[in-house]
Amino acid sequence: MYGAILGDIIGSPYEFDQGDKSKEFELFDPRVHFTDDSAMTLAIAKAILSAGPDAGEADMKAAMISCMQDFGNRYAIHEYGARFIGWLREKDPKPYGSFGNGSAMRVAAVGWCYDSLERTREVARWSAEVSHNHPEGIKGAESVAAAIFLLRNGSSMEDVKEFICSEFGYDLSRTLDEIRPGYYHVESCQQTVPEAITAFLESTDFEDAIRNAVSLGGDCDTLTCITGSLAEAYYGVPADMVAECERRLPEELLTVLKRFEEIRR
Repeated sequence: MYGAILGDIIGSPYEFDQGDKSKEFELFDPRVHFTDDSAMTLAIAKAILSAGPDAGEADMKAAMISCMQDFGNRYAIHEYGARFIGWLREKDPKPYGSFGNGSAMRVAAVGWCYDSLERTREVARWSAEVSHNHPEGIKGAESVAAAIFLLRNGSSMEDVKEFICSEFGYDLSRTLDEIRPGYYHVESCQQTVPEAITAFLESTDFEDAIRNAVSLGGDCDTLTCITGSLAEAYYGVPADMVAECERRLPEELLTVLKRFEEIRR
């Protein structure tokens, strides 16, 4: 999951269209930091570790809610959307029909954990349904997790593109050059997931994928988090960037990350 967290960290200074839509920028700008995207990604990882990868729906969802509320109320506490902040503070939180891109940005662990596409999609669906239970929110989570699963198991970019288009109906026909000029800060799965996937599909290596995503602007930490999760599954992550990631996480979150890396299948 280093790719997702690095995407979040590197994209963080450019959220809310604060970049210049260029691929030329300092990769680890002094302003970079982990955000709510990393906190929720690692909350889902911790939930899988806590419940066990083979847990049923009720147990897995309970673990996800518990871990998300725990990390959400202690890390990046000023960076969540208003409705999700309410969800984090409820004693018995319920899904609220969201199609926000949070369901897609936090799902990376699911894509790495299972040995079948069917199980991957099932647990990804559960991870969305605890809060983002709109069909588009669920689709965003399932598509990202499925793409990670396929890429880490040797599928080509073209095969993944064809699968995502046919299975989930996303339009991946636009190029980055076509997307970039009119793209803006938007927080829906519908207008984040296809763009993040395209940033990966046009890449030549891990770093290039990250730079592609940042160059689009928009909800940059989330978009780049998703792109980074796909890029890791296809390219791996350079050792120097792994080290940069590790030194920017607090000990508790780094421990979860390292534990998950040890058990992923």
